[in-house]
Amino acid sequence: MGLLSKIFGKKNVEERKGEPDMVYVPNEDERMNWAIEKAKLTLWYFEESLANPQAHHAYFSVKVHIIDGENGEHIWLTEPHFDAEGNLYGTVGNEPVNVNTVKLNQKIGIDRNLISDWMTIENGKLIGGYTIRAIRDGVPENERAAFDNSIGLYIDEGVDYFKANLDTPEGAILALENAYNDKNLDAAIACKNFYEEAKMMLSALNTNADEEMIAKTAEVLEVSFIKNIEEQGFPNFSGLQNAFEREMIDENHCIITEICWFPDGGKSIQKLNTFKSDIGWKVLGLINEQ
Repeated sequence: MGLLSKIFGKKNVEERKGEPDMVYVPNEDERMNWAIEKAKLTLWYFEESLANPQAHHAYFSVKVHIIDGENGEHIWLTEPHFDAEGNLYGTVGNEPVNVNTVKLNQKIGIDRNLISDWMTIENGKLIGGYTIRAIRDGVPENERAAFDNSIGLYIDEGVDYFKANLDTPEGAILALENAYNDKNLDAAIACKNFYEEAKMMLSALNTNADEEMIAKTAEVLEVSFIKNIEEQGFPNFSGLQNAFEREMIDENHCIITEICWFPDGGKSIQKLNTFKSDIGWKVLGLINEQ
């Protein structure tokens, strides 16, 4: 019995000779759902890397959802490439277990919307591979080294490649950090929403605030934000590498945990409130957990 069989139980693992064990993670598993969503949101980085491979790129693969009637299976494709319309092509890299529509080493084309993960190996490290990380996160910490060895990958905490725009809460944070790096106060303010930040702050204080109080508090927050930058200067986020975790409060409110690695080897972890406005996600403020 392989390592993954011991961890997840034989009924959840299909062992295949000469290949890594395949683990079935329940659809309701929040880690796996977030892994697939993160893979879709960062797919642009994989596509750009695939189109312009560099010397430090050693491997490219994409996981796709193969459907066969009522059955489905997520399978890795090797030798992936996209056509001009963005359709995906590749070679089936796993022996299918639940589906009969494809077979090992078969070259197939598939709708890009069925992509559930991607991975590259850069300088010997796993980049992407979010579903692999989701499985690994469920492994007891003292057994993770054996897990890594079983699949032959070096897995660290990872780096996420969200686009720096207001389409996602993570992107809004990155856009704000880019504005800081560019020393662009207007761009930084455009990434904020002081009104919603005021509402949240007053609510946390159990204050029965009316619109006038919220508006005045928002004005104070904005003035304070500007004054702090004028006095302290812009924070420096250049050269950072980031990873993110989400906690959805509701469809318009999300708490993001941002892990930052600095060029000097330092590391920080912070939680931020974000809010989805009519024109995209905005950054509210840091969460003080003390």
